[in-house]
Amino acid sequence: MKVLYCTSEAAPFAATGGLAEVAGSLPQALRLRLIGCRVVLPLYEDIPQELRSTMKFVTSLSVPVAWRRQYCGVFEAHSGNVIYYLIDNQYYFKRHGLYGHYDDAERFAFFSRAVIEMLPYLDFKPDIIHCNDWQTALVPVYFSQFYANTDWFQGIKTILTIHNIQYQGKYGKEIVGDVLGFPESAMPVLEYGNCVNLLKGGIECANRVTTVSPSYAQEILDPWFAYGLEAILQERSWKISGILNGIDVTVYDPETDGDIYADYTAEDLSGKGKNKLELQKRLNLTQNAEAPLIGMVTRMVAQKGLDLVKESLDSLLQETDAQFVILGSGDWDYESFFKELQGRWPGRVSACFGYIPELSHKIYAAADLFLMPSKSEPCGLAQMIALRYGAIPVVRETGGLRDSIQDSGDGEGNGFTFLDYSADRMQEALLRALKGFRDKDGWQILIRRAMGCDFSWGRSANEYIRLYRDLIKNG
Repeated sequence: MKVLYCTSEAAPFAATGGLAEVAGSLPQALRLRLIGCRVVLPLYEDIPQELRSTMKFVTSLSVPVAWRRQYCGVFEAHSGNVIYYLIDNQYYFKRHGLYGHYDDAERFAFFSRAVIEMLPYLDFKPDIIHCNDWQTALVPVYFSQFYANTDWFQGIKTILTIHNIQYQGKYGKEIVGDVLGFPESAMPVLEYGNCVNLLKGGIECANRVTTVSPSYAQEILDPWFAYGLEAILQERSWKISGILNGIDVTVYDPETDGDIYADYTAEDLSGKGKNKLELQKRLNLTQNAEAPLIGMVTRMVAQKGLDLVKESLDSLLQETDAQFVILGSGDWDYESFFKELQGRWPGRVSACFGYIPELSHKIYAAADLFLMPSKSEPCGLAQMIALRYGAIPVVRETGGLRDSIQDSGDGEGNGFTFLDYSADRMQEALLRALKGFRDKDGWQILIRRAMGCDFSWGRSANEYIRLYRDLIKNG
């Protein structure tokens, strides 16, 4: 079985978020299970020179972009045991930043068309093209419109994975012919809500649609979560399924992690206490092993439940001796709030801004509790990483958080959960967790149970393999 994994970002080459981690890990897990998986992504200007120097030129071709044709270079690179193809066009990709450009529709239309056009030039004909999010959602549309019935491409199937339905690729209808290169007859496929919606087109045309957790696959059928796409998703619900993401357990391993202050295992947790004291020292928190440390590593946006944190954190700090540290960046009002909070609670609160991987590892290793009160969370990786480091998650029951974290109130769970999107309910869950923290023997048992959870990519890869096989067999 051969799979081409089509993505707009992939670690270690280019990354802005969770998609890059998935695209850097899932193909590796598939290869370990003898699936012929290769990855294709754009050759961005931001890809580091040390990675560029390892690439070799494969071929060049001319790719149609509406009424014109554009140069496309194909380069090959290797990471782990996976072959990566990088699509070169300096007009579209020789600029800083992966997204947010005025011509993103054209840039990713070119990329999507190039993914298909390059295939006959390679020694690799996939059984499945697996696409991800709106940036590659045009691949199934182009394929169904122009390629599916031609001799070389017959038999290839397409899958589209939705990582976050909030981002859909919406544009004016005038781009259909002049930018995307579709005939007028294709307008019903792409049009939705009086605009062109690239994600909607991919949902229409892909043979299967997946999301990154089983709960999210059900939630996006509800208007509360679907961001306007509920009608098309309900019509196509027969082709939708959810597979929970995994994490790279080699990168996130407290026994071997070079980014943390002291290594530790579930059998010997002494290093976790050392990590806490060292992080407290670095972040100017009061060094106190007995003070419970609550951590967050997150984008500072409304979706992550930060309104609940703003509403309740002051009272929690007043009622308890807890400390709080947050790392991330995002909306100005959230960043300003946490700066102010740090000023009002010296020694108790630390706010760190930016994308700082080594510091995120140190927070996972040091934290006693890890807070994720998300309004919606398609999958979430942070709660799985937190479990790996023995930082007990406190989460709202939504999306992948519901699928990965079970409340420990029954003595068998791996965290603390709450259902209603409410500051009061979040605070109740935190207070239950802080009470549990005071029971030292019970807390040690909970940490070991958390660290024993398996969220490696192996489980998820096996589910994808079953999906691939079913699609090839049954169409």
